[in-house]
Amino acid sequence: MRRLIKQREVIVDEWRYADEDPVGRQRALILPFARWKEERDRWWLWDGKLGVRLGPTDPVAALEHDFLRVSLVALEFGGLAEGRGYSQAQLLRKRYKFTGELRAVGKIQRDQFFYMARCGFDAFELPETANFEDAIKAFDDFSVAYQGAVDSGLSLARRAG
Repeated sequence: MRRLIKQREVIVDEWRYADEDPVGRQRALILPFARWKEERDRWWLWDGKLGVRLGPTDPVAALEHDFLRVSLVALEFGGLAEGRGYSQAQLLRKRYKFTGELRAVGKIQRDQFFYMARCGFDAFELPETANFEDAIKAFDDFSVAYQGAVDSGLSLARRAG
């Protein structure tokens, strides 16, 4: 079973990816964005929980009317130079008011967790070989942030003033 960090705790992941479980035997399934787009009507009627995995170039706006059905959005990071997931997360939380699980997946590293959490991520999928206890400590690497964000709403200047 895959483990992940959710709300700063290590848990066993109840979700499966559609390519791991192609016929949908699991009751919590994450579909690739392209498949969701093509088969949206079919999956809308399915009785399990649904999530969608977005790549860096997939438009978050395409999910705007699906949040009654989609309870998890997984945003993929291809490496350190790939930062579009931060913007996608901000859009999902602030503009589209997405309140479900927002999961960072792909090539994510410990030094990104603090910033990802500030953008609205509440779940982090790491490789099985990762040191999960060390990863949880990353959320406390910084005690003060200068910019306003999803997690606080006020910049340091506005809090002080």
